[in-house]
Amino acid sequence: MIIHYYHISLLRSSAPILTYHYDQPLEMGRLVHVPVHSKVKLAMVLEAVEKPEAFETVEVVEVLEGYYSKDQIEIAKFIAQYYFSSLGEAIALFVPYQKACSLRENADVDSKEVVLPRLSPDQQKAYERLLQKDRALLFGVTGSGKTEVFIRLMATMIEQGKQCIFLMPEISLTPQMEQRLKRYFGERIVMWHSKLTKKQKEKILDKIHNHEVDIVAGARSALFTPLVDLGLIIVDEEHDDSYKSMTKPRYHARDMAVYMGQKLGAKVVLASATPSLSSYHKYEVIKLTKPFIQTKKTYRFVGGTTLTNGMIRKIEENFRAGEQSLLFVPTRGNFKYLYCQKCGKTHLCPYCSVGMALHRGVRHLKCHYCNYTEPIRTVCLHCGYEPLTSERMGTQEVKEIIQGAIPDLVIEQFDRDSITTAGKLKKALKRFEAKESHLLLGTQMLSKGHDYANITLSIILGMDYILGLSDYRARERAMSLLIQIAGRSGRAKEAEVIIQSANADFFSLYLNDYEAFLQDEMLFVEGFYPPFVSLARILIAQVKEEKASKITLDTVTKLKAYKEVEIIGHGKAPIERIANKYRFNILLRSPSRKALLRALHGVKSSAIEIDMDPVEFS
Repeated sequence: MIIHYYHISLLRSSAPILTYHYDQPLEMGRLVHVPVHSKVKLAMVLEAVEKPEAFETVEVVEVLEGYYSKDQIEIAKFIAQYYFSSLGEAIALFVPYQKACSLRENADVDSKEVVLPRLSPDQQKAYERLLQKDRALLFGVTGSGKTEVFIRLMATMIEQGKQCIFLMPEISLTPQMEQRLKRYFGERIVMWHSKLTKKQKEKILDKIHNHEVDIVAGARSALFTPLVDLGLIIVDEEHDDSYKSMTKPRYHARDMAVYMGQKLGAKVVLASATPSLSSYHKYEVIKLTKPFIQTKKTYRFVGGTTLTNGMIRKIEENFRAGEQSLLFVPTRGNFKYLYCQKCGKTHLCPYCSVGMALHRGVRHLKCHYCNYTEPIRTVCLHCGYEPLTSERMGTQEVKEIIQGAIPDLVIEQFDRDSITTAGKLKKALKRFEAKESHLLLGTQMLSKGHDYANITLSIILGMDYILGLSDYRARERAMSLLIQIAGRSGRAKEAEVIIQSANADFFSLYLNDYEAFLQDEMLFVEGFYPPFVSLARILIAQVKEEKASKITLDTVTKLKAYKEVEIIGHGKAPIERIANKYRFNILLRSPSRKALLRALHGVKSSAIEIDMDPVEFS
């Protein structure tokens, strides 16, 4: 009997490549079950190798039907190298194929006549220019009709027998977009995101494998579905940070879409009303400068740091006039901290160096980093003073204040504490569209591209809090968020936007010209920050603070040998402890991405985690 030997990669594991044997030939990419200690693990065949002389191998337990394609494996290798993960962690992002991949025959593509949206002259011009480009940025103001351009592009690709991926920042975008896309493409579009059940995913994958799908739309995981004729990737709201994964592999879905487009020969369209500085700098820009429906929008800046009686009066006036309103609060749910007025100490999580968030609705304190919970405390643990107080206002407090002042006003709370499933999101949007609720109250989720035709008043709190974040992109994040939230109102009729900020001089400069902001910001970051240099963040987390400190200093010493890489700083992370581990950071910068990657590969070890192109610094 001939025994064959293979390198095997364990899925979702940081383990190195392992060697196993089997009595039959296996092709590259095949999924298998292999024994690891006393357990059986899912793995992928990487390549055939010679019999190892230094050690004995064990046998593959089972060969499965699923497999990864050559393209998927090559892209996963890039992710592992660039984003510093194992191959097993990178390939696990992809959904494997279940049957031999073959190009779809024309007969498989639904030839039913689709009545497409009529484009304005500006939209038609943008559509024609995008068709000619392999990669481009569609920079369209809010309400300019970017979606209609997307629909025309996707229809053209489908006519050519190609498939499309339509990415949205997160699940909060899917219900309205699903409705709009199904109006044109029916059942040949599927939605893909992390909230789907196993059964739902299997049903969708059956449709994909049976060539019954032309468009996969959804959050960043939709990028890794097993299509065979990919012709177009659209990344909507490309500026959104939720495209960046905060766990290994720490990939950025927007950047991976561009890489995969190049690799697979697919067109890539990035789109936003407030594009990121990096995309605006890197890619050809195609503009939509006018809203599809032109309405008058007036902006008014007010002082203060919290909800005022004047704002409540405006909401009531708007409600009595039969109109709907929006109120943005920068912190979610009941997300605020208890502190002692006598000694000034904040009540901290015992396992993390962060304040415990007060959740009054369920009467407990919760750490949003390690999820530790405890009953609400009234006595200071440091000095014994009673009671502890909280000043920062979250959505729950705002809701209670407004309901007390306007009892017959129905409030739709729109944050991660209230909207926990796609079903809840659909119901909330349906109630608001039917005018069963009158005020949309929420956090950043409000900025995620939903269309609300009847909002005529927007009140935006906390812009100065975002502008003051310790992040080189604080100005960009604040300006983008303001324009995105203001863009939710005045879509179909005249609207007023009230902005609470002491920085009216800054914000008012760019409210109607985000491109001017990008051009000014370019001068601000040039030579110091992306897109002109590359950044990387090294994170060290250990139970013992001395060990974390030593690993940090040892890593810094090694990095000093790489002259093209600047160590911007190192030391304790802004949040020093999470889940009982002490955390240290090293921040690196280099004008050469290659030099930075070379240095990082030179110092990488299991004791450190590397975040290439970071968007989060806390």
